[in-house]
Amino acid sequence: MSIPYILAIDHGTSGCKVAIISIHGEVVDSAFEPTPLYFSPGGGAEQDTEDWWNGIVNAAKKLLARGKVKPEDIISVVVSSTFSTTVPVDKQGRALMRAITWMDSRGAPYIKEAMTGTINIEGYGLRKILKWIHKTAGGPQLSGKDDIAHVLLVQHQYPEVYEKTYKFLGSKDYLNLRLTGKFYASYDSIMLFWITDIRDVNDIHYDDALIKRLKIDREKLPGLIRATDVVGTLSKEAAEALGLSTGVKVVCGSPDHQSALVGSGAVRDFEGHLYIGTSSWIECIVPFKKTDMFHSIASLPSALPGRYQCIDEQDIAGGSLPFLLNNILFFNNELNQALPPEMPYERMDKIAAKVPAGSNGVIFTPWLNGERSPVDTTTLRGGLYNISVTTNMNDIVRAFFEGVAYNTRWNLGYVERFAGRKFETINIVGGGAQSDIWCQIFADVLQRNIRRVSDPIQANARGAAFIAAVSLGYISFDDIPSLIRYDQTFSPGKNNVSLYDGIYKEFLNIYRNNKAMYRRLNSR
Repeated sequence: MSIPYILAIDHGTSGCKVAIISIHGEVVDSAFEPTPLYFSPGGGAEQDTEDWWNGIVNAAKKLLARGKVKPEDIISVVVSSTFSTTVPVDKQGRALMRAITWMDSRGAPYIKEAMTGTINIEGYGLRKILKWIHKTAGGPQLSGKDDIAHVLLVQHQYPEVYEKTYKFLGSKDYLNLRLTGKFYASYDSIMLFWITDIRDVNDIHYDDALIKRLKIDREKLPGLIRATDVVGTLSKEAAEALGLSTGVKVVCGSPDHQSALVGSGAVRDFEGHLYIGTSSWIECIVPFKKTDMFHSIASLPSALPGRYQCIDEQDIAGGSLPFLLNNILFFNNELNQALPPEMPYERMDKIAAKVPAGSNGVIFTPWLNGERSPVDTTTLRGGLYNISVTTNMNDIVRAFFEGVAYNTRWNLGYVERFAGRKFETINIVGGGAQSDIWCQIFADVLQRNIRRVSDPIQANARGAAFIAAVSLGYISFDDIPSLIRYDQTFSPGKNNVSLYDGIYKEFLNIYRNNKAMYRRLNSR
């Protein structure tokens, strides 16, 4: 008998990756197609859904043309996609505007208006947020980057689009619509609409009272199913585009947070994983519903039926490196006409490895797009601090690596407090995990063992494939830890503990001492 394979789609901010993966998580091959991101004044960040679809189709055709796996051996398609990217569609499934991405904060004024009250704590009306926390374990972030903020943005600024909208879908669920013609969301992907009652993790459903409070239309929300449920089979159009048969099953799948957790192998309670992509997060499965509203951390539904996942996210992490490359090092102007060299990030690794720990005193704060956690704000901004006449670009390159690690340590403290225990070992995945020097910096700054999953850039796709394999009965979630392979563990060094402890304290002081200034500068 032929070995069954899964076509896993990993849709990220920078592009669409398609991988062929066995039911036991072995990545046979993958292909990537970049997709553009469109920024606009006032916090806008959009993408064209046709760019997504064309990227997926082109990547899939490349894969199948290589002939490593026969199309007839692919039994399922499954999607992992960016959390909190929203697409309004009509009854025919056509996108009515560009997708509003997780980086878009234009909905912030409408969320603040909806969530304010007579007595306010951290910007939330006390009575209102307590009702939300009781049912959803959290509430809409005031930064306006959640799905519900995007819905309110469309309702207020694009009323003609809102009127024509049949369903609002997260990006993963929109791609499932393109694959099957079915309008569904999963219990985990709908979460950042903040209108589901998750008190019983085995009975998640829409809450009409919350929907009414937000003044949105109930009928514009999709039906709900589990991440492990089969949405349907490939439509004729999708099958022809991908080069597969119409009998291939499409499993619902999960957003990137939940898929990465599964792909990291950390599927048991209190096993932490660190993801470093454009954004980053530290998360784990937890056996309880809990909320830390002051640091934007909550227990939310995971891809594992009946299980909660502690969710926290850093807005910009690995995304700071292309910013450094394209906006500073090789920004095209009258002084610089050069193009970036081949393999620029590998070169950055080499530079960072040569600079002493602490970057000769230079500190970078990676708040290039505000922040999500442990503080929720749209006004924070990135910066370079403690530059002197001896500072050079090598110091700055390493400072970018270390700045992301300091921010991760900031998050880690609250996540561990939330979980009620210290993570002795953290599984690391994502594109940033490919960097040895960055993994070592994380180990040194966090003072934790950082265990790298083999082929870490495939974590989301591998996690999605595992979800499909569970759905179709080939494996169980309990099997996954034994199917994960690790290529290296980075242990914290003892020499730099006091150095990094001291710089980390100053990193926090930079936030405390300058947050009011950033608010004044960026609240216009």
